[in-house]
Amino acid sequence: MIKIGVIGVGHLGQHHARILSQIPSCELVGVVDADKKRAEKIAKDSKTGAYAQAEELFGKVDALILAIPTPLHYTLGKKCLENGIHCLIEKPLSQSVEEAEALISIAKNKNLVLQVGHVERFNPAIIAAQQYIHDPKFIEVNRLGSYDPRVSHIGVVLDLMIHDLDIVLFLLQSEVQSLEAFGAKVLSDHEDIVKCRLRFKNGCIVDLSASRISLEQYRKIRIFQSDAYLSIDYARKDLKIYKRKTPIVKSFNDIAILRPSLKNEESLKLELEHFLDCLRHGKKPLVSGEHGRDALELGLEILEQLQLHK
Repeated sequence: MIKIGVIGVGHLGQHHARILSQIPSCELVGVVDADKKRAEKIAKDSKTGAYAQAEELFGKVDALILAIPTPLHYTLGKKCLENGIHCLIEKPLSQSVEEAEALISIAKNKNLVLQVGHVERFNPAIIAAQQYIHDPKFIEVNRLGSYDPRVSHIGVVLDLMIHDLDIVLFLLQSEVQSLEAFGAKVLSDHEDIVKCRLRFKNGCIVDLSASRISLEQYRKIRIFQSDAYLSIDYARKDLKIYKRKTPIVKSFNDIAILRPSLKNEESLKLELEHFLDCLRHGKKPLVSGEHGRDALELGLEILEQLQLHK
């Protein structure tokens, strides 16, 4: 029975607490939030205890979920790891590559699991698509959403686009050769809309768009390769594959359309179950600290080269 706690029970943390409270193989020892009433409400809903400080759970838990604002990730993550506590830290892992490296080093030295919350890796559509992806030539990603003041401390690159940066790095297993990025501030002091083109050393080109000033939620990735075109809808957990039946396509009848049957599973639940499985068996997580660092490093490079229209 793994004893676990959740630090930060806001928009995302509340769902961590809800799911963990329903998993028989772990015990949700408590939740922590700076807002006492919020902590008490989520604790009641999740049938666990409410705490004001993360340190109150030290010595009581094996692992902690850190679903707190990014500026707090390094300081609290470091403290948890130094106290021998396994951690799942929400994305982005930290504010800088140096901080990420430090967290990775502590976890390695203490033989602890450090997982990063890039939840799209556990999206059933992404999991199912992997067997069909072979040497992509071009990838197009669009992630659009509405503005949320709670993340005004961070821009759209590290808030939204970083999900897709992790997915692309994972799928291509290649280094970025060059990039160009354009964006604008609209509703906050950070970039609210960004378009970016990445050229990878393996020849693949990736176009990414991220916006938090859209009235609609739209999250899709399209993958083009020599033998097929894959369309993935993150939100609907939907996968379509278009493949040639013949060497020369003369009509639509020469194209096969596949729609693999996907289980309607909650990505966050799959992520948490994977984290718990890594704890039980001492396995390295699918989304390790190193993966979190790589996505962060690319995101920071995009911000550095971003041509921003203010």
